[in-house]
This record gives sequence, C-alpha cells and structure tokens, in this order.
Amino acid sequence: MFRNLRLVYVTAGSREEARKIGSTLVEEKLAACANIIDGMESIYRWKDAVQTEKECVLILKTSYSNVAKCTRRIKEIHSYDVPCVISINLAEQEGNPDYLEWILNNVQRPISAADYETDD
Repeated sequence: MFRNLRLVYVTAGSREEARKIGSTLVEEKLAACANIIDGMESIYRWKDAVQTEKECVLILKTSYSNVAKCTRRIKEIHSYDVPCVISINLAEQEGNPDYLEWILNNVQRPISAADYETDD
C-alpha cells in the first residue's frame, strides 16, 4: 500500500512555542503526532551576521497531502520571520507498517474526486 507519508522538521525558539505548534497541528488533524526535542543549539546566518541560539526541534508525522497545509499553519502561528519547515519522505516498505497506517488514519484525508460528485 502506498501511503505517501512525511516527517516535517520544524525548529522553534522555545519548548512552549514547539508545544503550541505541535498541539495545534495535532488538534486540527494536520499531523498525527508531534515530537519535541529540547536543548538544540543552532548556528546560522541571519541578516549578514552569524547567530547562535538555543532552539527546540519539532518533528511532525503527517501525509504528503497535508504538508502544504501544515506549512501554512506553522507560518501563521510561528514567531520566526522565516521558520524552518522541511518535509522528509518516509520509506514506504520500512518500519512498522501498523504505525505507518496509524499515522494515515489520524490525519485529514486528501479530498478525492468522489467528494466533488453531486446528484445533478
């Protein structure tokens, strides 16, 4: 079965912000699960200067069809001007198939052509 699942990697400025983003996306069924990894140090260039900051990593599990919606929603509620939102393809034939199916069953389903059919 082709599930077309993704991990979405997001960085946030604090645990509280990562929790807010993760909770929002799970509640709205844009992601099945959100993992927060605290204590990351990031070194990056911003406005022609090298910056060093403490951040949190947020890893979301979702379907391909929800990545664009996740990205839009994260940009709406994130404190960064340019938040890191990167989608990583999950291997379909690797890992626990029951867990992969659980992800698919806990996110919004893509709209199919049948959803648009009318009785006209």
